[in-house]
Amino acid sequence: MRKIFLQALIAVFVLLNFSATSAMSVWSLPQDGLKLDSRIQQRYIKSKMDVIFHRKEGERHPFSKFETPDGWSWDKFETDGAKYELLENPAAKTDRVVLHLHGGGYVRGLDNGYRNLAMVQGVLADAAKIYISDYRLAPEYVYPAALEDAVKVYQKILSDGVDPAKIIVIGDSAGGNLTLELSIYLKANNIPQPKCLVLISPSASMANDLPSRSYNESRDLILGTGTPLNGVVKKRVYAKNMNLKDPRVSPLYADLKNLPPMLIQVGSYELFLDDGLELAKKASKANVKVTLTVYPAMSHDFALLLPQLQESVDSFREIKDFINLNVD
Repeated sequence: MRKIFLQALIAVFVLLNFSATSAMSVWSLPQDGLKLDSRIQQRYIKSKMDVIFHRKEGERHPFSKFETPDGWSWDKFETDGAKYELLENPAAKTDRVVLHLHGGGYVRGLDNGYRNLAMVQGVLADAAKIYISDYRLAPEYVYPAALEDAVKVYQKILSDGVDPAKIIVIGDSAGGNLTLELSIYLKANNIPQPKCLVLISPSASMANDLPSRSYNESRDLILGTGTPLNGVVKKRVYAKNMNLKDPRVSPLYADLKNLPPMLIQVGSYELFLDDGLELAKKASKANVKVTLTVYPAMSHDFALLLPQLQESVDSFREIKDFINLNVD
């Protein structure tokens, strides 16, 4: 058992090179990931989360380093007061563009873990450019601050001459919430929609009354009981004094008609499982083209923090295939 755990820990830094321990070479999608027997999988996930969430003072965070691969460029910009970052991939064979909207409950800022994730998503999409919105955070900035910033970055992409049919918006967790709210805003204001949306463990409702918020609380090892962001899920500071089912912050209750095709990925053990399931049902009823995949025994946002797992590799491959199917 100890040997298996040591092999698994080594695989974190060797198998995928996801956390940019050495970012000189470009990340590529591996054929296989780390496959664990169900008997030890949850123990392994918990051990990884303990390292990330409860590191001792002075210990280096696993995602503390970010370097662009050879030939790539990375810079920070501002458009109409909204901050964003831009990664450019010289090896891309398409003129696709990714807009990355990071998660973190609207309170956690853009960090190197998300920069690495955005880079990976850009590779999966074969995108020439990856825009990363560095939107304002709660509790200092509540609704509609993050949405306003995302809209400004999206409009910057359009003003740069990008064909909307080449744009893919990808968001995880609160970033999935923001991705939906951005698309709903674009529809309401007659602004061209992106070609497709990728929603990873999306928070579709600010209310905490969906069943999986309770029955998965002890099983979600990334967002559940005892984890740093568990309290954020319940407080929902971004919504401030709004009704938590207001469609402006809870897109599950919005009119989803005429939204772009969307991919929804959730883990069966995560708090937001029902967010994904109910969102897929509602979108389907609104005649939106929806692909929903539930990854068994996976916690919230598993591919971000556990990219070495086979389930994460499968989710990356699904994102790649979905984009290729929907975007020229």
